[in-house]
Amino acid sequence: MEIRHLRMIKTIADEKGITRSLDKLFLTQSAVSHQLRDIEERLGVKLFYRTKNQWILTEEGKILYETATKVLAEIDLANEKISDLRIGHAGAIRISTECYTSYHWLPAFMVKMKLLYPRLDIKIVMEATHKPLQKLLDNELDLGITSDPWPDKSIKYIELFKDEVLAVLPTGHPLANKKYLSAEDIAGQTLIIHSYPLDTVTVYQHFLKLHQKEPGNIMAIPLTEVALEMVKAGMGIMAMPKWALKPFTASAELTLLPIGQKGLIRTHYAAIRHEDTGKKYIIEFINNLKEELLK
Repeated sequence: MEIRHLRMIKTIADEKGITRSLDKLFLTQSAVSHQLRDIEERLGVKLFYRTKNQWILTEEGKILYETATKVLAEIDLANEKISDLRIGHAGAIRISTECYTSYHWLPAFMVKMKLLYPRLDIKIVMEATHKPLQKLLDNELDLGITSDPWPDKSIKYIELFKDEVLAVLPTGHPLANKKYLSAEDIAGQTLIIHSYPLDTVTVYQHFLKLHQKEPGNIMAIPLTEVALEMVKAGMGIMAMPKWALKPFTASAELTLLPIGQKGLIRTHYAAIRHEDTGKKYIIEFINNLKEELLK
């Protein structure tokens, strides 16, 4: 029995007869009668009692009607989900970044997206932090945010925004009056970072390492507020993105300086698998994210 047969039986039962069901079935009366007779002959049972005013389901007909109700509801739901995916209103996105500081803005944006797209399921995968591209290739993520793209043809990168990483020193530090910090200035200092490994820390990976310099000491403190208190106390210096420092720039106890003569500029990308570029809900998410970050 085909889906169209179940739909026909349900429609005839709901409309109490063939005549009133024709407009919904888009068939002629003779076609409906022929198909119904064919079904009954193949099953060897009557599905309806025909009376003058209405058609009533037999016990066998009721079984098929209940089956049709369940099956058609599931098919309609599946079609609705597919339609939502096609137009970008529903889906599941597992997301992570390469840096813990990025989580400062991500949760608020996710709340906004949940209001705009209630059927969009967004999950932050914290354990993928520092390695979003590898987790993306392992199919454990759908979207990674990175400033360090890999030359892998299976990954598509969409630019989100640029930012500058600044040095954070305690006011009164011997280096605080400089126009910018050189690699030599940072070498020998205690560098406070959010977490290991050191190769994932931007100031080391894209500045100190290029100049073949090493920090004098390293202190890992995952909480930004605590780390900045350590800087204020003169226990070390930090390097943080400018946007992440906005809530703390009013402090007279901190001095912010560019890193290098031209500044340490990063470009952040949304990374997705090339095979997912046709998933409209992922592209819609990225477009909204880009718009949010550029405000």
